[in-house]
Amino acid sequence: MTTVPGRRSSTFTRLLRHGFIDPSAAEQLLDLNAFASVRSDPVLLEALGATADPDLALRGLVRIVEAEDEGERQVLLDTLVTAKPLRDRLLGVLGASEALGDHLARHPRDWQALVTYEAVDLHPGVAEFERGLAEAVDPDSLRVAYRRCLLTLAARDVCGTTDLAQTAAELADLATATLRAALAIARTAAPEDAAQCRLAVVAMGKCGGRELNYVSDVDVIFVGEARDGVDETKAMQAATRLAAHMMRICSETTVEGTIWEVDANLRPEGRNGPLVRTLSSHLAYYQRWAKTWEFQALLKARAVAGDPELGAEYVEAVSPLVWGAADRENFVPDVQKMRRRVVDNIPVDRIERELKLGPGGLRDVEFAVQLLQLVHGRSDASLHSGSTLKALRALAEGGYVGRADAAQLDEAYRFLRSMEHRIQLYRLRRTHLVPEDEADLRRLGRSLGMRTDPVTELNRAWKRHASVVRRLHEKIFYRPLLDAVAQLAPAESRLSAKAAAIRLEALGYADPAAALRHLEALSSGVSRKAAIQRTLLPVLLGWFADSADPDAGLLGFRKVSDALGKTPWYLRLLRDEGAAAENLARVLSAGRLAPDLLMRAPEAVAILGDPEGLTPRTRAHLEQEVLAAVGRAGDAESAVAVVRGVRRRELFRTTAADLIDSYGTEDNPAEQDHGALVDRVGSAVSDLNAATVAGALRAAVRARWGDTLPTRFAVIGMGRFGGHELSYGSDADVLFVHRPREGVSDEEAARAANTVVGEMRRLLQLPTADPPLLIDADLRPEGKSGPLVRTLKSYEAYYRRWSLAWESQALLRAEPVAGDEDLGRDFIELVDPLRYPLEGLGEDAVREIRRLKARMESERMPRGADPTLHTKLGRGGLSDVEWTVQLMQMQHGWAEPGLRTTRTREALAAACAAELIPAEDAQTLDEAWVLATRVRNAVMLVRGRPGDTFPSDPREVAAVGRYLGYEPGHVGDMLDDYRRITRRARAVVEERFYGAAS
Repeated sequence: MTTVPGRRSSTFTRLLRHGFIDPSAAEQLLDLNAFASVRSDPVLLEALGATADPDLALRGLVRIVEAEDEGERQVLLDTLVTAKPLRDRLLGVLGASEALGDHLARHPRDWQALVTYEAVDLHPGVAEFERGLAEAVDPDSLRVAYRRCLLTLAARDVCGTTDLAQTAAELADLATATLRAALAIARTAAPEDAAQCRLAVVAMGKCGGRELNYVSDVDVIFVGEARDGVDETKAMQAATRLAAHMMRICSETTVEGTIWEVDANLRPEGRNGPLVRTLSSHLAYYQRWAKTWEFQALLKARAVAGDPELGAEYVEAVSPLVWGAADRENFVPDVQKMRRRVVDNIPVDRIERELKLGPGGLRDVEFAVQLLQLVHGRSDASLHSGSTLKALRALAEGGYVGRADAAQLDEAYRFLRSMEHRIQLYRLRRTHLVPEDEADLRRLGRSLGMRTDPVTELNRAWKRHASVVRRLHEKIFYRPLLDAVAQLAPAESRLSAKAAAIRLEALGYADPAAALRHLEALSSGVSRKAAIQRTLLPVLLGWFADSADPDAGLLGFRKVSDALGKTPWYLRLLRDEGAAAENLARVLSAGRLAPDLLMRAPEAVAILGDPEGLTPRTRAHLEQEVLAAVGRAGDAESAVAVVRGVRRRELFRTTAADLIDSYGTEDNPAEQDHGALVDRVGSAVSDLNAATVAGALRAAVRARWGDTLPTRFAVIGMGRFGGHELSYGSDADVLFVHRPREGVSDEEAARAANTVVGEMRRLLQLPTADPPLLIDADLRPEGKSGPLVRTLKSYEAYYRRWSLAWESQALLRAEPVAGDEDLGRDFIELVDPLRYPLEGLGEDAVREIRRLKARMESERMPRGADPTLHTKLGRGGLSDVEWTVQLMQMQHGWAEPGLRTTRTREALAAACAAELIPAEDAQTLDEAWVLATRVRNAVMLVRGRPGDTFPSDPREVAAVGRYLGYEPGHVGDMLDDYRRITRRARAVVEERFYGAAS
């Protein structure tokens, strides 16, 4: 074609109008001599323009035409322009699949497989595909025949002759025929093996469910039996050789490419188990060892090849085990574990493009449907289907899933699977990633019928359907439960009370009857409160079920809603603040402490919706609030009541933040730096208690003396209080020191100081709804026998004359926390030479400290306690680590400024930096200390009362495990890890504390 320079040809313009991206290249291809008879035919251009990728379709057609003999070439072109069915099919495939275009270029005569258009050709089954593969006698010819059959299947798909479900079923039927053909080739190659055994091939996964992808591993299980008179061992060896050969025939790459991988890893024991087992061996394994996920996989088991009777026997034998799986002991923790999306191994840059495993992906739908089948299929045979879409329809018809939800999921699943099919069809590669390239997205969108702006339309539809799945895949478990109790839609099928109880029990609720009562109370009626709660509860119930105690979470939510349900801001908070509802669910279902704190003042739930609400307040901020409240109060009791209310609120803030950081949320994963978690809690609780003590001190002084006490007075934090390492259940260890003001007698000052101490302790322990703060002054000179409060001079005299090694060691944690700042600093100056003695400790002092530690280990361990699990006094626990660190502080603190800290982890890091302890040993001690501290915190969070060892109640110890990051069913792993970590720490203590030279 010739055109005026600078002007585009009419063909170029037409090609552009028909959707070609590179009209110049297309025009050159049409100018080839081979296309002389058809290049100007408008029918051809229109057909090319109707494909997903006109440029790709034309290139594929050129390759076929060039590969044909001259005579056949004209037959193809003539048929192409005169026969619309062939034209649509051939060009449709060429525009959607580069891989099938490659096949046709290698085997150009295969285009003739697309010419026939009989009724039976429209919906072939296994028999038709078997006929299509009948001439295959070796792996290469099987691959060619397979691709020829796949060509006709893909043509029906891209032309819309078959829908998604029919296409997936045909792909599974083609796989069935291919497995049979491969097994026949293997048998022909080894007739002696075939004569010794019966071998059945059972399809699993998508092939078993007749919902296969274009390119997917074909999951199978092999069952074998010896033929009459044949030794079973020899028969199993023969069956194994046949099965392995059949797998290679399908999986290996030859000059004709590959078909797909045959994956037998779903068999008992996975890759470690024998490839072929007898039926009795399969059943013995499933009855004794199988896990819940294996029964979930068996939902789709279907005999497809080999001995049909043996395959049918297998499916019939495992069926009762599948539908009885919900009665198994570990079903609930297994379900909790399986319900979490496994996205950890997906690279961050790919997770948003994952059609299968990403949030709102195909696996969300498939798993939800399969779980509901397992729960309700034991009493309803209509749910016994291997097909996701058929099972979803049956669940809706039975009232197990709301019809509207099922319809939305059906639509979303079909769209996402169609995307997956088209992505795989392009190069016949196994992938679930949405492409990033603009041309690939354009082809994908056009293949799904989007023509105006295919890329934008595709992205919009994909995100919309993924959002539907994300929203509904959890709700479909729970929304029918609400329908069962609220009874607001009488025309729709709904769960019976029995079915609702079964579902709740399967999802981890120990008392389904009580849970249903709570749901009825929360969701019944036509009030705004009930309507909002009906919207929230499906999601909340999923979060509760994700915890160790779903019943407590639901009960707590009912209590909070009863208290605040008529408060407009509460319902608005949960409805509009996405994080608030999830945070509340985590807090209410993780143990007793946080819910108890919340129930005493439910309005604190507002903290959970504030972006900054979970950040601990600083000590200065807390003291300012507390002292201002004391100044406004009329008397000491009411003043400290306000102070203790602030403490309760801040304790709730700290526990809530700790739980949410430890559990993680859907948007924010769990905090992986456990040391940082421990430090945050220790600092927050210590600051809070310091502010509380300051408020009680101010209240006690104001009630009797106004603004000025006759003596300067300071509170010195000791132990974990001074070390900023308080746990939730710790007492406040303190010393009280005073110094008479000028002109005040020692007697008057002493009376005032003792009166203040007594009043502070009384006020902080008054019986109220708020948790008390116990003041412990037993670390004072002479212990319980000594005066409760001393002057600074008295401390100086005592320490100069009588101080023992343990008292100097205790002073390592001394830090002023309230009262007169100058007096506090003077006290620290007084004790610094004692706790960091010049030139370190002498040998006698080191021996005394070691002797005291050994005596404490033998005398103070509670009777009957397991020393390997006691967090404070046990092997490698808190005491072991702290005494080891404190010994280094007393020996080297005079020379190493970094050791002069009250904090254990800071001191340990400084000792490591000063090369006083190897980095590996320091890491071992730090890991053990952090773990033991977290266990103590977890016990208090779960039980609502302090404890130094793991709970004995199974649900409580499971909750401790969840807080520590262990999945359901892994309590044993948690205890083993604790023993292992602390055992290693004890070995370091033996060397560094007991064995190291001073």
